[in-house]
Formats: sequence, C-alpha cells, structure tokens
Amino acid sequence: MSDDDYRIERDSLGEVEVPTDAYWGAQTQRAVENFPISGISFGRRFVRALGIVKRAAASANRDLGLLDDEVADAIVDAADEVIAGDHDDQFPVDVFQTGSGTSSNMNANEVIANRAAEILGASVGDRVVHPNDHVNYGQSSNDVIPTAMHVSALEAVHKDLVPALGTLREELAEKETEFDGVVKTGRTHLQDATPVRLGQEFGAYRTQVEKGITRVENVTDDLAELALGGTAVGTGLNTHPEFPERAAEYISEETGLDFGPADSHFEAQAAHDAMSEAHGALRTVAGSLNKIANDLRLLASGPRNGLGEIEQPENQPGSSIMPGKINPVVAEAVNQVHKQVVGNDAAVAAGAAEGQIDLNLYKPVIAHNVLQSAELLSNAAETFGERFVAKLEANEDVCGQQVERSMALATALNPTIGYDKASEVAKTALKEGKTIREVVVAKGYLTEAEADEVLDPESMTHRGILGGE
Repeated sequence: MSDDDYRIERDSLGEVEVPTDAYWGAQTQRAVENFPISGISFGRRFVRALGIVKRAAASANRDLGLLDDEVADAIVDAADEVIAGDHDDQFPVDVFQTGSGTSSNMNANEVIANRAAEILGASVGDRVVHPNDHVNYGQSSNDVIPTAMHVSALEAVHKDLVPALGTLREELAEKETEFDGVVKTGRTHLQDATPVRLGQEFGAYRTQVEKGITRVENVTDDLAELALGGTAVGTGLNTHPEFPERAAEYISEETGLDFGPADSHFEAQAAHDAMSEAHGALRTVAGSLNKIANDLRLLASGPRNGLGEIEQPENQPGSSIMPGKINPVVAEAVNQVHKQVVGNDAAVAAGAAEGQIDLNLYKPVIAHNVLQSAELLSNAAETFGERFVAKLEANEDVCGQQVERSMALATALNPTIGYDKASEVAKTALKEGKTIREVVVAKGYLTEAEADEVLDPESMTHRGILGGE
C-alpha cells in the first residue's frame, strides 16, 4: 500500500494506518483487523439506528449547553447522512466482535466525527470534532448499543414486519371470501375428516396471521425503553440528569415511535430479556407461516397424484430433468425462513441469558439475529402473499369428488342411526368401494330423501345436528 492509499490516525494505543478514503478512524481500523470472523457487518436498520442515537445525543447535549452549537450542529448533519444511508459502506466492523459492541459504537463516533469535521471545513482526521469528547459525549458503548438495538428492532417490527404481515393477511382474507362456497374434505391426522369449506381453512390462516401481528405488537413496549443515559454500568456517570429524557424525545421525533428512558438503566444494560421476548414472537410468527406454507403445499400436491384441491401459481420451472414440473417454490422459501428464524432464536435466547454482573456481552449477535429474523419474515410474508397466495385457485371439481367419497361423512349419521350402525356403514363402504350414501340407503337405514338431507356436505360445515329433531 503506497503512502497515497492511507493516512495515519491515532488512538490511545498509538498510530494506525487507515485507508485514505475512509471516514472511520483508528479504533474502527483495529476492529477490522482484529475480527476477520464472518465478513458480515451490520445492515441498514442498525446503522440507521446508530445515526439516530448519535443525532439525538448531540441535540440533547446542545440543548443542555454541554456541546458547542456549531460542533453539535455539524454532528447532527453528519448523523443525518448516516441515518439516510449515505455512509453504509463506512461501517465495516464484523458482527462478531467485542461483546459490548464498542467497536461499532466507535465506528459510528469516528465516521460522524470525521464527516462533521469536513462539514466545518476541516480535513478528515483533524479531530476538530472529536469522536469521544464530542460525538460520544455523555455516552458509553454500554448504553449506546442496547439503545440502537431497541431502536432498530422496534423500527423493523413497526415499519417492515407488521405491514408485510398485513399484506399476507389481506391476501388470505380475499381467498377466504373467494373460496367460501367450496366444500372439501377436512383432514385430521392426515386422514379424512368431516367436510369443511376451503374458505374456512383460509379463514384459519388469516386468523393465524392476525394473531401473529398482535403477538408482535404486544412485545414492543419493553423495546420502547432505552438504555441511553446509563453510561458504563447504569449509574449515568458523566451524563446530565435531563439527558435520557431529552435524547429519548429526539429519538421519538426522528422515528415516529414512542420511546422513553428505561425503567432501570441497570437492567437495560445487564440483560436483554426484551430482545429475547421480541424474538420469541418472531419465532412464533415464523412457525405460523411455516404451517400455512406446508398446508398449501399439501393442498396443491399433484397435479394428478396428490390432493390437488387448489391450483398453485406457475412461478418457475420446477425441475432441470422433469419437463413441465412446477414446484411450490415460494412456499418452500417460507419453510426455509422458518428454519433460519428457529436457529436465530436459539442464538438470541442463549445470548440474552448470558452476560456477567452489570453487562450482557452478547449485544452484537443478539442484535444481528433479531434484525435478520425481522427482515427475513418481512420479505417472506410479503412475497408469500403476493406471489403465491394471491395466485391460488380452487379446484372445485376435485374438492367435490373427494368429499363425496369421504368415509368421514358417516359422522353425520350418528344422531340419526347411532354410532354403531354408522361405523358399520363406514366399514362396508370402505371395503366395497362405495360411498356412505350408497351403503346407508342399501342397508335400509335411511331413505334416499333422508340420506340427501343428512349427508349434505355443505350443511356439515355449519354448527348443528343434521337430521335431528
């Protein structure tokens, strides 16, 4: 590397060579060199959250007379650029780093300080704006990173996941209405059960997603509590008494979400139960989507030698060797997202249960997994709704034929001829390859007119006793 390719930055350990075109400084460069672990750095949501936290801190400290107005305003302008995504390439630190996330905090401090220096007419590296003394004033990595964790997670839930689940819910609701008149064979234990309307099954899926939205929203209150202002261990050393509230107000203003100081800054830094709880809701939603995707794959199985009760969309050719084969590829992608989220949940739960005394030291990996799960579920839900569910069609002929052949129709005979005779009818029908209707009439238990009334499949999809008094 030639002299033109790098500049010299300094920290408490000495000089470090930093790429000339980098806004980061010495501590970030050390982290890049110290953690060549995964090649995965924090994504848009977390970098945005770091910018929001730094902007709010500078604004609060300016209001409190703790930062020079000109310096604070330059920090705010630089942080705005980070919030907007203008400098995402300046955050190279690996997710697998120091457990407090200090490297990512200093990455934000250095990028914003150097960019703020440029805004003030100085050069990168001049330290006209200092990463610690100015950008990190009244803060610690130990309260900045958990604050960014909560801000990014709550934004991901409210601005990405809930709307995406809403899209899927609406597509399922449309199919619920469209398929309401389609009577089909119900199935329990993967065996024939009493008739059900296809619309009723889709109503169950729609309800699952609705309840998933509620579950996710119900765990967000604790995410709205911010650790900012606790500094090193929760005591708030080197922080103005009004700082936590003022900074939270600025964060709320920037995000449009209602944030406030943590009930206990000690708990907010020593434990991450709120993140674990939130991810538990994400895992549950992933399970719901997995169940729905699996059901639709089964209902669309075939096209000739499966259930074939619904027609799946032809999203792409399904085989490199079997011509004409179409697979439920979008549903399969949803299944795979579920498996990833389950794995992420194990990592989040393990990380949240760790940490010693006054600090949880698994902040980066918890943040990364929560945000990845939220992003995967958001993309999966929207894609599933728009590219699979919306394009499903009911195969009414197949549904009608199968329900008429179902042995489970005998269930409706119980109130009229009793369980024992109904069981006899079912076994005879199965053995002789006949329908329940044919056998019950042949045995003289019901007339044809009575059989038509009692064995009407559509009537069986409603609560009540058929053929009873």
